[in-house]
Amino acid sequence: MLEIVSLIIPFFGLIAIGFATARIKPQPIEALAWLNIFIVYIALPALFIKLLATTPVEDLTNWSFVLTTVGVTFGILAFTFAIALVATGGNIAEATVQGLAGGYGNIGYMGPGLAILAFGEQAAVPVALIFCFENMMHFALAPAMMAMSGARRGGIGQLVLDVIAKIALHPFILATAVGVGLAFADAALPDPVQRLIDYLAQAAAPCALFAMGVTLALRPVKRVPLGLVYIVPIKLVLHPAAMFVALSMVGGVDPAWMLTAVLLASLPTATNVFVIAQQYGVWIERASATVLATTVLSVATVSVLLYALKAGYLSGGGIAVAPLGG
Repeated sequence: MLEIVSLIIPFFGLIAIGFATARIKPQPIEALAWLNIFIVYIALPALFIKLLATTPVEDLTNWSFVLTTVGVTFGILAFTFAIALVATGGNIAEATVQGLAGGYGNIGYMGPGLAILAFGEQAAVPVALIFCFENMMHFALAPAMMAMSGARRGGIGQLVLDVIAKIALHPFILATAVGVGLAFADAALPDPVQRLIDYLAQAAAPCALFAMGVTLALRPVKRVPLGLVYIVPIKLVLHPAAMFVALSMVGGVDPAWMLTAVLLASLPTATNVFVIAQQYGVWIERASATVLATTVLSVATVSVLLYALKAGYLSGGGIAVAPLGG
């Protein structure tokens, strides 16, 4: 248990430090722009390149794992959407944001850092695969569903172009492509370049978590949504449970990959859900409240999950949780 505490406290502690700093020294949320650019366009892509470039090629083409994880997340999103559609009296736009809140976890900012701290570098490939393919799904679903609701901007052609651009030009996906390309070519980067990538990769998790804490502090909760009653248990409990059951039924999944997928499924609602809500002018304050509530509550639920994984309750034989920095 002490090992789990030593993992959780630094991780969520960085979010708390960011939150406290923003409260003590408040700045406009726009002041985060350059830090967010560094995280999204430089540090996290460097982390993906570093870890994927040395990955065995056969690990990068595990389609049964990809289809299962994406299928489970889609199922959770659709289930939440269906409940929200009833709760909102058929409002497709609001139900879409709520569906994303139930199925779109914080796999970009929180996923890589926590998974690699918990399970070591063996978690890098499943994290990258889940991130890329689940984000492709989210990037395609959100504008498509908003178009169905009548909230689309531009024609169908513009919608398709926007979706393709978001997928093809996302820095994480571009970085994954570079890392996979290096792995297939079995090519090594020059030593000075590799050192630079290593430095940038080390900054990814601390900067992302600090920025997340600041963001949560600067988006005050003015309206607690009724949807939290079903979104919170779906995102923090049902999603990881369904992921574990589905991967167990598939069989033949590497234990480290399975537990990484379960851990990523347990993460709170992604801040991108708030961004999408803001983009379309739908459920904005309540999306912010959902991100905050699931993040705060995930301190407890993720801690319990990590303890269960460490003790072997969810894996039969168990898998070692790597020490910090392992």
